Amino acid sequence: MFDLIVIVRVPDPADAGPVADALRRMRPLCLAEDGCVAWEAYRSDADPLRFVLVERWASRAHWEAHGEGAAIQEIYVPEILPRVEREVHPSTPLSTLTPATERAPR
Repeated sequence: MFDLIVIVRVPDPADAGPVADALRRMRPLCLAEDGCVAWEAYRSDADPLRFVLVERWASRAHWEAHGEGAAIQEIYVPEILPRVEREVHPSTPLSTLTPATERAPR
């Protein structure tokens, strides 16, 4: 599995609605892609200008292929990226790690 967490911040409050709408439209497209196990976008209750995307892909190769799909090319790149600041975090669930396999912070 390849898990990804994306933290998105919308600097201009006027862009929060359009970003939320675009993320809603992305979801069914992502879920229909080969190798997409789960894809969900969350909007923070504490900060409505912050969104978190939680993605699970069958493999990193499936996620990389996702970059060429309609959700990314037709919605994310033109409608979301120009309006946001983001952090992309490939991640590993702690439940799958043991102390011996966990990486130390850098």
